[in-house]
Amino acid sequence: MSLPGISIIIPAFNEEEGMAATLDHLLSIAKRYPNIEIIICDSSTDRTAEIVSRYPVVLLRTEKGRAKQMNRGARAAKHPLLYFLHADTIPPESFVDDLFEALENGSEAGCFQMRFDDPDLIMGLYGWFTRFPLPVCRGGDQSLFITRKLFRKIGGFDESMQVMEDIEIISRIEKETTFRILDRVVVTSARKYRTNGIIRLQMIFGTIHLLYTLGADQETLVRYYRENILH
Repeated sequence: MSLPGISIIIPAFNEEEGMAATLDHLLSIAKRYPNIEIIICDSSTDRTAEIVSRYPVVLLRTEKGRAKQMNRGARAAKHPLLYFLHADTIPPESFVDDLFEALENGSEAGCFQMRFDDPDLIMGLYGWFTRFPLPVCRGGDQSLFITRKLFRKIGGFDESMQVMEDIEIISRIEKETTFRILDRVVVTSARKYRTNGIIRLQMIFGTIHLLYTLGADQETLVRYYRENILH
């Protein structure tokens, strides 16, 4: 059975600092396989687009907002498996084989476990919890794979959402199929934790999850996010 093809979709907003490293990593792996494309959906005001333009990838200029960006990338994708990845997250060397194996085993959607690029023990604990199938343990930093067929069936990301769009789409996926958490880990940047405080930021994220669960609207969630999290 041959690899069906993977479209890697990366939403980006002002990622000039780390974008080159992410693309170097992805391309070093992708060149081993046929039918791998990388789509960058960029709404940046910095040099991100200039940096991306140096690489053999698809660059789309999009509206700001991850849900809109990822849907735009999905519409442009030409392969049957979509893999949504944050610009500051590095997948494992084996990620293509891992995704292919998941498909062979009947999985239509899922994510990797995660760890941060920070040796702090508390940060390690946060990452350890991503192995558990609980909504509070999920997040877009873990990346997301989903077949294009299922993505279209559920209607893609909800573009009315500015935060929690990754949690919301998983809830719809789980109504259709099992959401699989793969054994290997992606490595994501801990920059927001270093800026906002390791414990303080986790408490903020926990509060956002709680507010969302209790039915808070997007305006409330976005206001709370902007008032409490520094970038």
